[in-house]
Amino acid sequence: MLGVRRSGVTEAASTLSRTGMIRYQRGHISILNREDLEATSCECYRVIQDEFARLLGN
Repeated sequence: MLGVRRSGVTEAASTLSRTGMIRYQRGHISILNREDLEATSCECYRVIQDEFARLLGN
């Protein structure tokens, strides 16, 4: 669904896990610090979130 290799997901998840933003265990991701995670993401996160809300009416 992400369009990346599994090793890339593992590497990114490991980095985010070390910073305390997420907990990652073999295919399960729990967000521990959403504010920091959003601040770390690219500017496209807000665009995607707004579009998602517009399409679903949330």
